[in-house]
Amino acid sequence: MGCGDACPIFPGKRYLDWALDDPAGKPVDQVRPIRDEIDKRVTELLAQLVPAY
Repeated sequence: MGCGDACPIFPGKRYLDWALDDPAGKPVDQVRPIRDEIDKRVTELLAQLVPAY
């Protein structure tokens, strides 16, 4: 969840906490690489969860 939030733990579930820079207040040229990294990670996660993706 990030930001130090605590969430319940459910056995058998996988939790991902991606360390990403906070884009708040940054100019668009610094936000784009963050956006691209999120896109890359989501695409990789989908490939793991849905092999035909």
